[in-house]
Amino acid sequence: MVVIMLLSFCASCSKGKKEIVKLKFDPEKSFTVRTENVSMLISDSGITRYRLVSKLWLIFDKAKEPYWFFPKGLYVEKYDTLFHTEGYIKADTAYNYSRKHLWKLVGNVKIVSLQGSKFETSLLYWDQREAKLYSDKFMRIQEVDKIITGVGFESNQEMTDYRIFNSTGEFPVNTSPSDSAKEGNIPDSVLIGTRHF
Repeated sequence: MVVIMLLSFCASCSKGKKEIVKLKFDPEKSFTVRTENVSMLISDSGITRYRLVSKLWLIFDKAKEPYWFFPKGLYVEKYDTLFHTEGYIKADTAYNYSRKHLWKLVGNVKIVSLQGSKFETSLLYWDQREAKLYSDKFMRIQEVDKIITGVGFESNQEMTDYRIFNSTGEFPVNTSPSDSAKEGNIPDSVLIGTRHF
């Protein structure tokens, strides 16, 4: 008896009105994964080498050109084998185009290289296939003994072999006592000059 009542109830429910909700899905604007407050360790050959930190990580893997989007900033630091920070990259916004193996860093991009050099720009691309970084925007590079600025930049991904275009620089210049005497009250230590190259 209970089975008959249950079947008749199900049959009456199936005759009711069905509502269809239409959802518009734009793969270019609709993310498939959303992750907040990300702090992720990344290993290389079984050894932890990097830490990635972001407030928001969106993945658009159904887009024509799939990409990751970090709209609230990205910070990545590189560790040595004893987990000391060797260098870091940070930016206000970041994109990673997975098929192209291309990163795009936008807004207040700052990099400290393994050698301690500091790089600052508003836009930087990292082509992982070509193992190079480049930009067509203003770039400021600060090293221990000089500051170089220019518009346009290319480098290997280790930031050890780079070229900067339309550049100027400030270099300390040691002066001999006879040179400083000719200049008046300028001390013997350092003169800062600007050099174009």
